[in-house]
Amino acid sequence: MRYDVDSIKEYLEKLPEDRAKAIYKLLEIADISLDKDFEKTISYDMIGYVVPKSIFPEGYKVKPNEPLPFLSFASQKNHIAIYHMGMYMDDRILKWFKDEYPKYMNTKLDMGKSCIRFKNMDNIPYELLERLFSKMTVAEYVDLYREKIK
Repeated sequence: MRYDVDSIKEYLEKLPEDRAKAIYKLLEIADISLDKDFEKTISYDMIGYVVPKSIFPEGYKVKPNEPLPFLSFASQKNHIAIYHMGMYMDDRILKWFKDEYPKYMNTKLDMGKSCIRFKNMDNIPYELLERLFSKMTVAEYVDLYREKIK
């Protein structure tokens, strides 16, 4: 679902109660575990964490006037989606996540290239996601991004 909003607060207010509760929890663990240099914002109609232009002035290659996206949360029609660009670009983190997932969940991993989908709001592996979010610093992500866009 697309939410045309200007603030995180406004995004959260538009969510159904079960979705809002899950997104609040995801934001809480992201705020605790992400490198403090990531900035929380509305990005691509989702709540996202980006590399601020003050750290990476080049911005996102596709849209240089925008900061480089790293992690986003979206309430879609049938699921909550977590977009983790570090996992998308770093095969070691992707492998780690796929290996760890069955230790936390007894359901099949529902995942695209950078998107992890959760259909059951009461069955999200927050502890695993907290570990995932702490796997990459802003500096590591910027270095990896620069390497990948060459």
